[in-house]
Amino acid sequence: MKHLLIAILLLLPLCRVMAQERDYVIVVHGGAGAMGGLDKDQEKAARYYAALDSALSIGDAILSAGGEGPQAVMAVINYFENNPLFNAGVGATCTNAGTFELDAAIMEGKDLTAGAVAGVKTVKHPINAAYAVKTRTPHVMLAGEGADLFAKAQGLEIVDDNMYFATPKTMKWIDELKKESKKNGTVGCVVLDRQGNLTAGTSTGGMFKKQWGRVGDSPVIGAGTYADNEGCAVSCTGHGEYFIRHVVAYNLSTRVKLLHQPIAEAADYIIHTELNTDAGNGGLIAVDKKGNFAMPFNSGGMFRGYLYKEKGKDKVSKAVGIGKDMKVL
Repeated sequence: MKHLLIAILLLLPLCRVMAQERDYVIVVHGGAGAMGGLDKDQEKAARYYAALDSALSIGDAILSAGGEGPQAVMAVINYFENNPLFNAGVGATCTNAGTFELDAAIMEGKDLTAGAVAGVKTVKHPINAAYAVKTRTPHVMLAGEGADLFAKAQGLEIVDDNMYFATPKTMKWIDELKKESKKNGTVGCVVLDRQGNLTAGTSTGGMFKKQWGRVGDSPVIGAGTYADNEGCAVSCTGHGEYFIRHVVAYNLSTRVKLLHQPIAEAADYIIHTELNTDAGNGGLIAVDKKGNFAMPFNSGGMFRGYLYKEKGKDKVSKAVGIGKDMKVL
């Protein structure tokens, strides 16, 4: 009996490793909102489909080569931050003062380490600043001028003028500030890497015409971003105040970890039942340690995509979506 117990104990670590059913998984989002009809505009939708495909391919190149989750998450979000189609980095939406204040967060599930920045005005890639907070300070979040100065001191890319983040479209919003923008989402990425670790990252320009100094859910660990290897990795998008009140990202991970709910079931319940869908609209992406993932939303649409590779197979499975349906690539 004693020898049998020893054998079981020796096999436990192996069992934990074998629990990962997929080699690696990457899921991305580019914001949620009233864009469900966009998939009927073939020319415009094609630009978003192509951008989501590019983001997935960037992550795939890193993960397939054995790169770790944070590398893939930052590379993907850097791409989104450079793409004016999305509300992050260049193309970020503006405050009611006509300026730009950016937020970002990243978290690793293997050790629960996390970093975040809020209200930065000169950091070209806020997700990189968030990672620097995580890896180079004892803190979790830095905000405002202190975060900008920290990023500059760390040698991260800094822009000379806050208007760097403006595009002709956002400048029109600044000039008019009359019509509500539908570009209130964020960008995010969650990853299960080949080492079996989960990582989540989120970056945003925030809500259009937000009061200066407003911070949404994206940089708040547990609200808009969270990762725990025993639960799941989550990145949220939508009306941040409601996601903060419901601690959505942590809520989902805890349901998976402690209640052992399937990730899709738990995510659907939070998005479609627990949140006030009249006001707390939006969505999330999530992946667990076995490679199961979820992408629910209660708004008109959500820019999203997934890519995964099954163990023992060479081909990857990939799809992107805007409205209800997914387009297999």
